[in-house]
Amino acid sequence: MTKEEARLRIDELCDKLNFYSYKYYVENESPVSDRDYDMLQRELKELEEAFPEFLRPDSPTVRVGGIAENTFEPVTFEVRLESLQDAFSFDEIDDFDRRISEAVSGYSYVVEPKIDGLSVNLEYKNGIFVRGATRGDGNVGEDITENLRTVRSIPLKLLKDVDITVRGEVYMSSAVFSEMVKKQETAGEAPFKNPRNAAAGSLRQKNPAVTAERKLDIFVFNVQKYEGSEFSDHKNSLDFLRSLGFVTVPFYTPCKNIEEAKKELERIGDMRSSLGFDIDGAVIKVNDFSHRRTLGSTAKFPRWAVAYKYPPEEKDTVLRDIEISVGRTGVLTPTAVFDSVLLAGSTVSRATLHNEGRINEFALAIGDTVTVRKAGDIIPEVVGVKLRSGNEPFRYPDTCPSCNAKVFRDEGEAAYRCTNPECPAQILRLMIHFCSRNAMDIEGLGEAILEVFAQRGMIKDIADIYCLKAEDIAVIEGMGEKSALNILSAIERSKENDLSRLIFALGINHIGEKAAKLLASHFGTLEKTASATREELLEIDGFGSIMAEAVTEYFSLPQTKNLIERLISYGLNTKSLTEITDKRFEGMTFVLTGALSKFTRDEASAVIEKFGGKTSSSVSKKTTIVLAGEDAGSKLRKATELGIRIINEEEFSDMIS
Repeated sequence: MTKEEARLRIDELCDKLNFYSYKYYVENESPVSDRDYDMLQRELKELEEAFPEFLRPDSPTVRVGGIAENTFEPVTFEVRLESLQDAFSFDEIDDFDRRISEAVSGYSYVVEPKIDGLSVNLEYKNGIFVRGATRGDGNVGEDITENLRTVRSIPLKLLKDVDITVRGEVYMSSAVFSEMVKKQETAGEAPFKNPRNAAAGSLRQKNPAVTAERKLDIFVFNVQKYEGSEFSDHKNSLDFLRSLGFVTVPFYTPCKNIEEAKKELERIGDMRSSLGFDIDGAVIKVNDFSHRRTLGSTAKFPRWAVAYKYPPEEKDTVLRDIEISVGRTGVLTPTAVFDSVLLAGSTVSRATLHNEGRINEFALAIGDTVTVRKAGDIIPEVVGVKLRSGNEPFRYPDTCPSCNAKVFRDEGEAAYRCTNPECPAQILRLMIHFCSRNAMDIEGLGEAILEVFAQRGMIKDIADIYCLKAEDIAVIEGMGEKSALNILSAIERSKENDLSRLIFALGINHIGEKAAKLLASHFGTLEKTASATREELLEIDGFGSIMAEAVTEYFSLPQTKNLIERLISYGLNTKSLTEITDKRFEGMTFVLTGALSKFTRDEASAVIEKFGGKTSSSVSKKTTIVLAGEDAGSKLRKATELGIRIINEEEFSDMIS
């Protein structure tokens, strides 16, 4: 194929695939099958790899997420991204209408759902998506362009070559969120609390490939700036956005007066459970733009709009049982089982109780009539007792429901835990955790395939992963020789991981990624870590007695010693590979407090560790510096009392520049 032929074919494929995306996301049509779409995209990717000079900025292949890390550079907006004033009753809605009537006449409204996600600013030049940013404080946001490219409902090329800036809400659908929570719980990870947190966390990933995996979507709801003719009203502007190829809010209803607007609020409230995405209210907006200009804005909110907030839907039902399941780390988690009720659009009969504390708080007993709701309109939870049954309050079992081993109360987590490291219920979840991205990162060994391996008796613990054979994997339905070789290659690569990854992957109680890094950097080898005494562990800044006891207890077990010997014999790296060349923070301990705007806490901690420093969760005489964001509380006060140096984000940025 000549270069000219390649260029023409790349252009043809880009235009065709972008058109198919438009039909799917905007017009809800599927002109081609998923397989045909994937085959065309594969052909495009192969051509772009062979002829990189013809890669277009609107190519659908950029949506998979690259390996380059985002920098989250600040973006100053030409038009402020305003927030909205909330109303919680129709009386407050009437007050809003009264204020409008005192300022303008002949006005009307548009009512639309308020999507519960993360607000973003999208910029287009000549119809091409060039930059996207978080809302930030409304004046300055953060550049997350590469992450936003992975959101498939964001058009990379518009249907018209215009210069326009729009505002939208990135969200995670109910179905995607439920599936993600299920995977997190199976892996023994703390699940996202609600779809909004999931969307926000996904958009702030340093690696766009991670964002791409989260399957985010967007609804566009406002024109911020347009280099063209002016619009007369809000409805016309949304119609125009849709004609450009944007996925706008699913419905925006014109209302002649406030009574019609309130009826629309009620209609949206009745249907919110069946929308397939989370809303945190509905918005009433003055439709005419000339009226908006007359009304103006306060220092915080536009005077021409208000957000109505719905109360969460609650139902009463009878508690029939409390089931106890065992997680990856042996924690016994209670689940309430009750008579089925229709709640926020779906029938539910189970709800997590989190831990013993929730049971004791409500003094739950089988037969009680309890009140349930969906947290974030997604996850069922018990919020109280409506009627006592008179039965004895539920009590935690003394033995593990999976293996009958004795359980003990872990005061550090206020939870009951199984003491048997070979408990069948724990082993599969531990293997899933061991292979996960932040642990040993063994690509191809996800929950489903590990479960198959376990059921076939191919793996009984995490060390068995390194004994897998290609011929055993290849015969499994849906695998084949190529898949088997890919899995074995990923397993082999994992042997070279840093010690901190291995320590985290072992699933030691109370030892997360941060603590694993501290252990690896302090002791240098797995052998020294395993033989460390409680006193030696307490010398590590940031290590408390609960963490120290968890480490010594884990490595003292005969099963652990046998596991470590096997892992070493299979060739896993047991040394710290992290070499700190810039030691500007060596010997310094930072405490992070308050809300940071330029960094997440994980990002700031990673930078500090990169320069040889340490972070701690509590302020003490050992603390060197406190990095304080907005709304810093008791830690800031204690630092002031102890005379510890306090810096803001600007000073921190100067220190790491």
